[in-house]
Amino acid sequence: MTDAHVEELISRIQFTPRTTTGPRRARSLMIQGTSSDVGKSMVVAGLCRAFSRRGLVVRPFKAQNMSNNAAVASDSDLPLGPNGELVRGEIGRAQALQARACRVAPSIHMNPVLLKPQSEIGAQVVLRGRVLGNCPARIYHHMRQRLIPAVVDSFERLTAEADLVLVEGAGSGAEVYLRASDITNMRFAEAADLPVVFLSDIDRGGTMAALVGSYVLLSEGDRARVVGYLINKFRGDFSLFEPGCRTITEQTGWPFLGVLRWFPGADRLPAEDSLALERAAAASRGRLKIAVPRLQRVANFDDLDPLVAEPDIDLQWIQPGSPIPADVDVVVLPGSKATRTELDLMRREGWDIDIHAHVRRGGRVVGLCAGFQMLGKVVRDPQGIEGPAGETAGLGLLDIETEISGDKRLIEIDAVDRISGCRVVGYEMHMGRTTGAGLARPWLRLEEGGSERAEGAVSADGRVSGGYLHGIFGGDAFRSAWLAQIGAASSGLDFERRVEETLDALADHCESNLDLDALLALAR
Repeated sequence: MTDAHVEELISRIQFTPRTTTGPRRARSLMIQGTSSDVGKSMVVAGLCRAFSRRGLVVRPFKAQNMSNNAAVASDSDLPLGPNGELVRGEIGRAQALQARACRVAPSIHMNPVLLKPQSEIGAQVVLRGRVLGNCPARIYHHMRQRLIPAVVDSFERLTAEADLVLVEGAGSGAEVYLRASDITNMRFAEAADLPVVFLSDIDRGGTMAALVGSYVLLSEGDRARVVGYLINKFRGDFSLFEPGCRTITEQTGWPFLGVLRWFPGADRLPAEDSLALERAAAASRGRLKIAVPRLQRVANFDDLDPLVAEPDIDLQWIQPGSPIPADVDVVVLPGSKATRTELDLMRREGWDIDIHAHVRRGGRVVGLCAGFQMLGKVVRDPQGIEGPAGETAGLGLLDIETEISGDKRLIEIDAVDRISGCRVVGYEMHMGRTTGAGLARPWLRLEEGGSERAEGAVSADGRVSGGYLHGIFGGDAFRSAWLAQIGAASSGLDFERRVEETLDALADHCESNLDLDALLALAR
């Protein structure tokens, strides 16, 4: 990336600041972790629901998130579309779940900076719902300081409308070598004057070293900002670990604020990190087998959570180095942030051969978003949006072609599919335009607001299908109809109700394990 490209990228950092300012209405509390995957997102979701049930107006906030699991927000900093319609933005899936826990619509201000990894050293940068462009990590490391005004402005907007803002850190709060350019942990806590609670995952071990080590690494000023620590994912008799807590407090001076025992319903909520894919595989147990290749830049993989929840389904993620089993009934190609790169991966792994053999045996294939693009004849990226410019041959199972373009389509869908007769709810989030004769046989015919449009494509024999709609299996009626089509039995599961019940159970878990009054008193 040349200096000119960097300056051009930085020039896109624009945002609409608030027109009025004033004192904060909300109190705020920040949850930082001793490492990634200690449960920050889930704990914040539980606290959001718990405090919301107490009658408080609660909002979640995470300054910067790195995830390919994203959600469509209800608002945007972008201008209105050509017909006066709202052009929506996107945020991390975790903050969308936390917004749901607060029983409010997700907003771009809950996660103003979203990084969507596209390679080992680079990511797509999304600022307040709008794609700035692709950026190598070393460049982003320097440019992210230019994002701080937009981040602080988004945070201030939330504090103006809420009673309590629960702020989630990212990764480890003690990565002091990143402190100078940090926008999401201690530097942001300082800028926003936030009290910090550290969270550690005892299930992985090393909690004492993680907390005491964090204290040792932090500066005096950052140490003083920490108002206590929580232990997460504990199993067994906690009295055995109480001496450890005394040692931690003696070494750090930080008060012990409580222990959250293992929450067994965690696998019923959408996951943010792709490390959770193995969890989905372990939960499967049914008769009909679905195989999902584990792509390098897999995105929005929670599309498959409703299928995992069905008792008659055995869904397995196929890891690199393993073939797609010959006895599977359906192969699902999920979304990804790097379609052409994933096609190269599939050929290196021999998965393309496995999929063609599966189709010859009469098996079914479904492609979702990027997976839909892969099913076509070719994927072109003339502008180099997802990687080096060029084109890559697709799997050739659908008569379509895709060109990756610079405009991202972000819309929510609530329609009736005239082919199945079922209500379909979901969202589109993709860069690329798909054309070809195969679109004459659409997967769905969506009727919404008095107009109808075709979506996706189906092969002539009906066994290969795909489209751009994320969340399609979350609709109970459509999922049941699709399961019947492939020979599986529906359990009658109300998936959305299950998510709501799990959020309530998580809030109950927080209420019974923690002193929420004490935590609220620490917020300021």
